[in-house]
Amino acid sequence: MDIDLSILNPKARSLIGLDLSATAVKMLELSGHPKDGLMLECYAIEPLPEGVVADGGITRLDEAASAVERCWRRLGTKTRYVAMAMPTAAVITKKIILPAGLREQEMEVLVESEANQYIPFALEEVNLDFQVIGPTSSGEEVEVLLAAARKEGVEDRVACAEAAHLKPVVMDMENLAMLSAFEQMRPQFPDDGPDCLYALVDVGAHAMRVVMLKGEQQIYAREQAFGGNLLTQDMMRAYGLSHEEAERIKRNGPYPDNFENEILAPYLDNLALEVARALQIFFTSTPYGEIHHLVLFGGGAIAPGVAAAVADRTQIDAVLANPFAGMKLSPKVRAKQLLTEAPALMVACGLALRRFDP
Repeated sequence: MDIDLSILNPKARSLIGLDLSATAVKMLELSGHPKDGLMLECYAIEPLPEGVVADGGITRLDEAASAVERCWRRLGTKTRYVAMAMPTAAVITKKIILPAGLREQEMEVLVESEANQYIPFALEEVNLDFQVIGPTSSGEEVEVLLAAARKEGVEDRVACAEAAHLKPVVMDMENLAMLSAFEQMRPQFPDDGPDCLYALVDVGAHAMRVVMLKGEQQIYAREQAFGGNLLTQDMMRAYGLSHEEAERIKRNGPYPDNFENEILAPYLDNLALEVARALQIFFTSTPYGEIHHLVLFGGGAIAPGVAAAVADRTQIDAVLANPFAGMKLSPKVRAKQLLTEAPALMVACGLALRRFDP
């Protein structure tokens, strides 16, 4: 969902991916080119106080903007152009079929007409965008993805970036940004192909979203009320920590006494159980009976032992997402720390990749 790409072609300039989640601001910048090899120039993660972003919306704009500005300063870059994303749940999407060969203005008129059928708001209240996916099998029509988000939510994110003295030029969807980052991971799977089934599991702070891909086609998506904030809350109760302290220790350690047995182990068990439950619902509601690879990401997936616990419960090859595995790293990036934090950077990575859009 583009804000105004006529002002700036992101391909021509550096672009920062800016992911504003419930618990942290995540930013990163890429250089190079997908054909010749990408480089991760820099990245930064800045914690957010509890409640600054809630239910996908910004509730305290000043605090959010301050965190974004601190995160940008930690990046150590001169780039101020940013790509942002709306939460997937805040965007209405619909695939529609239109005649092939339409001029762009003709397509816009038809898209607006179709949008009236699917969007439960007046069109003047939403930001509406569309993208041609490709021709149908007949070749006489094209499949088009329609996307709409309430202007209020889009404008809040734009205002947050601008208050941090940044210049937003792209507004994407978190789900599409995640899928873009996953494309960087495909070489890690030797059996990748049109029949390979992937379960992409995003463990956020308050919800877990499961997306099933067959080859490059998304065939299923489901959200469940389970997230990494449960581990944070358990740490707060057990050790008398504030929300910010628990988040910091969860990410960076050192862990308190008995943390692994009394706090972490039950969280891992519950997380693995939720993933297994999501897979079972997928199997019983679709013709599919197996998954070839399970990829875990999001802030709730960076706790120690997550991949092993999920693999043990599901009996499926489970890995932590790392879209940077095939990239070069600049001297500013600490490889060991990146390996730990990479699963939380999928959306930011996908947004930074918008620089290379044709």
